Amino acid sequence: MKALLEVLIVSFKLGCTSFGGPIAHLGYFHNEYIKRRRWLDERSYADLVALAQFLPGPASSQVGIGIGLLRAGWLGGVAAWIGFTLPSVILLLIFALFMQGFDLGTSGWIHGLKIVAVAIVGQAVLSMGQKLTPDRNRVTIAILVAAVTLLWQTAVSQLLVLVAGGVIGYFWYRQKSGATIHSLIVPISRRAGAVCLSLFLILLVGLPILRHSYEADWLALIESFYRSGSLVFGGGHVVLPLLEREVVPTGWMSKADFLTGYGAAQAVPGPLFTIAAYLGAMINGVKGAILATVAIFLPAFLLMAGTLPFWNTLRQQERVQGALIGVNAVVVGILLAALYNPLWLSAIDTPRDFVLGLILFGMLVYWKLPPWIIVLVGAAGGELMTLL
Repeated sequence: MKALLEVLIVSFKLGCTSFGGPIAHLGYFHNEYIKRRRWLDERSYADLVALAQFLPGPASSQVGIGIGLLRAGWLGGVAAWIGFTLPSVILLLIFALFMQGFDLGTSGWIHGLKIVAVAIVGQAVLSMGQKLTPDRNRVTIAILVAAVTLLWQTAVSQLLVLVAGGVIGYFWYRQKSGATIHSLIVPISRRAGAVCLSLFLILLVGLPILRHSYEADWLALIESFYRSGSLVFGGGHVVLPLLEREVVPTGWMSKADFLTGYGAAQAVPGPLFTIAAYLGAMINGVKGAILATVAIFLPAFLLMAGTLPFWNTLRQQERVQGALIGVNAVVVGILLAALYNPLWLSAIDTPRDFVLGLILFGMLVYWKLPPWIIVLVGAAGGELMTLL
């Protein structure tokens, strides 16, 4: 019980203070969990981060869940997730409830938040592109994926390009990873891991069947957010186009409402996946926020708990590492497509919009200012442009 409470308190502290996106979150985790508390050694932490990068879903949240699992068992994983996500969930829920009933599309500061989203995703494309597409072949994969994603905008297209990228990497890069493999001691049996993986697949296949068999708004909400959390590689920025296709064309909310939530999510600490709390609240109040948040994070928990017992063996396989290289290139292409549609098309209408976006991008990439400052400047800039 003491270890469980400790996990909850420490993760809640991180959830209140971890700004800056998944890469920054991993730095906060390393400082708190490894350097300060020594819950894991350096090698074990590196293995856990590698596993989170391999899996779909929010990488930083999965690392936190994994540390909780290793520290205090199953309840430790739940406590780590609750602590890290609860602060931003509460903030975004309050924001959504406050925003309901407002005409968001005509507000200058809302338009500024849309431009903020362009700058932040632009930075993500730049940084991830440098790391994940360092050669001509992977750049080509990313460009082709962006083209397919933009020209064929369906829920199936993103899944197909992810599979295709994995197949290409499986054959092209199986000898090029060069990773040093370390062992990770996991207090979870392979049988328990297999149960979690089976449940993940059962829900992924079964929820769409149930949704089409029974007309229920709550079931449709759970299925949409569970599928989004299951099929996205690359973290919060890449889930944007998936979620946008789930909530806007269905009529659950307008594109202005959606992009407002995305901008607000940049201003709060914790994982960007907690945008689900905002979206769920806009759709169906507090109940919708809870259902959407649990649904989008549940795949991350099941996958982390399910694959941890098998990870050491999997990582020995060069073809598996090669497939991951191909999938990472696909992620860059998906993110590049999202930068254009819906972000650029919805935010950059005039030269003034472009200038504000350029300033925000420079503040973020070259001045290294934290995202919450970028959000405040963007909102103020958007409001100021309506007065000029």
